[in-house]
Amino acid sequence: MDVIANGGVSWDTTSFLFDFSVENDDCNAIFDKTVLFLMMRTMPSVLINEIGTVRKKWTDRLPVALLYPNIYSVAVSNLGFQLVYSLLNRIDGVVCERFVYPRAGEPFRSLESSRPLRDFPLVFGSVSFEHDYPRLAAMLAAGAIAPFAEDRASVISPGEPVVVLGGVGVFMNPEPLALFADVMVIGEAEAVLEPLIGLLRHFTTSSRADLTMTIGTSVPGCYIPGAYHFSWKENGAVAAVTRPLALPARVTKVVAPVMDTAAHSTLLSPDAELGMYMVELGRGCSRGCRFCAAGFIYRPPRLWSAEAIVQGLKERPDQMDRVGLLGMEMASEATTDVIAAYLHGDGCSLSFSSLRADRISEQTMQLLADSQLKSVAIAADGCSERLRTLINKGLSRADLLSAAVRLVTAGIFQLKLYVMIGLPTETYDDLDEFVALVDQLQASILPIGRERGRVTELTLSINCFVPKPWTPFQYCAFGGLTAAEAAVTSTGPALTALKGKVKYLRRKLAAKANLQLKFDHPEQALQQAVYARADRRIGPVLLDIGSGRYTFKQALQRHGLNPWQYAVRARNYDEMMCWEVIDHGIHAQYLWEEYERALQGRLTAACQPDICRRCGVCHAAP
Repeated sequence: MDVIANGGVSWDTTSFLFDFSVENDDCNAIFDKTVLFLMMRTMPSVLINEIGTVRKKWTDRLPVALLYPNIYSVAVSNLGFQLVYSLLNRIDGVVCERFVYPRAGEPFRSLESSRPLRDFPLVFGSVSFEHDYPRLAAMLAAGAIAPFAEDRASVISPGEPVVVLGGVGVFMNPEPLALFADVMVIGEAEAVLEPLIGLLRHFTTSSRADLTMTIGTSVPGCYIPGAYHFSWKENGAVAAVTRPLALPARVTKVVAPVMDTAAHSTLLSPDAELGMYMVELGRGCSRGCRFCAAGFIYRPPRLWSAEAIVQGLKERPDQMDRVGLLGMEMASEATTDVIAAYLHGDGCSLSFSSLRADRISEQTMQLLADSQLKSVAIAADGCSERLRTLINKGLSRADLLSAAVRLVTAGIFQLKLYVMIGLPTETYDDLDEFVALVDQLQASILPIGRERGRVTELTLSINCFVPKPWTPFQYCAFGGLTAAEAAVTSTGPALTALKGKVKYLRRKLAAKANLQLKFDHPEQALQQAVYARADRRIGPVLLDIGSGRYTFKQALQRHGLNPWQYAVRARNYDEMMCWEVIDHGIHAQYLWEEYERALQGRLTAACQPDICRRCGVCHAAP
């Protein structure tokens, strides 16, 4: 029997159990019940039909485990995870094998050679979403590795590995997962993996402390969380951060160099949640929507050239004829026209996550029609025009109605509309305006459907707004509460406010024909809100939840943490944020000014890196 001691708790790895199948008092069913230690099993059947699997002999190679804290179908659909897998396996002398969160009854072993996690001296993790944090903690423990970095032996070896965490979740806010990592990559993998692996090769000749310190002082974008020490004020705000003088006060993110070939799918599987060949059109977004972390942490926005995108498309296997474009809503009309012409000439059909209602070219519309795409999503995000100004979305009612009519005319039978509730200053008048918009949408598209003999169904996806780091709304209270309302040290008012709005919209919209309603659960959004702005004190909570031993509420209580301090407490303009231990180049003063502009109902122009120096990312004018 293997036993790992962590913070005074012993984990019996022969009986470690995830139990997420039952409903608890915090959230409806979250994850499947999974026993992870069925150690003798052949290679998973999902790899039989996978294209792009890399299998290498281990002899004279450095083994690297790559974890994705979700099930295979989700992992193989994540372009960032695919990219890291491909980059690691391209490095001479490295063999990288994947681990995904297993379904019930599946073994917790590497996909490629069915090896246990304890066989790997290096463990990398790619983390994209807050709800995956408990899974990541659980996977480390389930692999018979000490989950917390401070409990791992000084001598690095298989079973006592160096744990490196990266992904957008990490470089948005590294602190929730800080206790689990020896090294955290702040930025994009292309810029850091080779020099990082170059140093990690020497794990047999350096102690853990010496090796991580060398990495932190010599590899840009590498954060060594164990060397930074935080203290907190009574309300949960950061009081001070100390670290060895050799390490930077703030770790600057790294970005990928200009690409000749746009990032694209390197793994394809019929079991993928997104069954398509994906190509990235760029990173970041110029619009500056005040709730969107990607629009700020990827600044300045980089749009790949049409030539680089077409080159990425040319890597597509012959048998894949459906292409998914990531970031289509920010590409220029000229670029989308080039892409559309290529896809049309190559006999490909098109798919994408969502479109900007005010940027749909005629060429794109023609490709949609040719692709026989039946479902399209438009992200309105705010329920009213006032709120769309507040979030800097810049979409009018006329934009949304025009886009809906054009899409339905092009043959769309499923039109989805995404909105958020719980935005700052939101009132029931804003919700009433949304109900009126739905009536106008249906009235506009119904005649088109009747004429062609099939009515378009409208699906409303209504989600609770979650404040994110590095955005102007990082200062907001969860639930749409005012600063005064949020001062009550309880999550009750926020949940009550959101549940009231959900109930109101259900009552107003439930009777409408050809309409589907999808709401997320305020309690589940609360968990995301806690994780998004949490500091490293949340680490033991994540492990407790990941183990299935405690619910979200129980785990927080067990460790003396109030979810209010992370999710609901409004932040001050001069407050030190825990995620400011990393540096995205954005001035805090700029974010606060954008927050004030939002409350004043003022729009901000789109990001213009060539001439704009407002936020600080592009530094002073040359």
